Amino acid sequence: MNKKNIGILVILGVVILGVSISIDSKEENNDVAFHITLADPELYTNGIYTSNFTIESGTYFFRFVPNGSSPEILSIKLSGQNYSFIENYNLKGIPHESETSKYFTWEYEGLKNITIDSMEEITIVINSNGNVMGSVSVDIIKKKGD
Repeated sequence: MNKKNIGILVILGVVILGVSISIDSKEENNDVAFHITLADPELYTNGIYTSNFTIESGTYFFRFVPNGSSPEILSIKLSGQNYSFIENYNLKGIPHESETSKYFTWEYEGLKNITIDSMEEITIVINSNGNVMGSVSVDIIKKKGD
């Protein structure tokens, strides 16, 4: 093969990969019922974030993107006409060691799966329990196949 054919194959591969990633990200975005990144104290009122959203029936899970400065306890309450959920999530640091260093990853422990029986208008209340300076992203994502 000459250099021109190799170049065309490389470009074609990059285009196919780009289209594939674009399709995957669109599918994933359609499954997100709720998303917020709490990184600004002004998003809270007296340390509490509140919002409303509509959710369809199905099984969902919470996905968090915390870091070492995230609230140690994140209290989440979901309420609707026919639905109620309350959970306190505790931030846990997981140590990892490599040959040259020790580092931590972070996760919230607590109930992550929820089931909604019918379409609902939901009010979400997120209480940072006094830590409005630490950032965290909260997603509610519909499980595939539901």
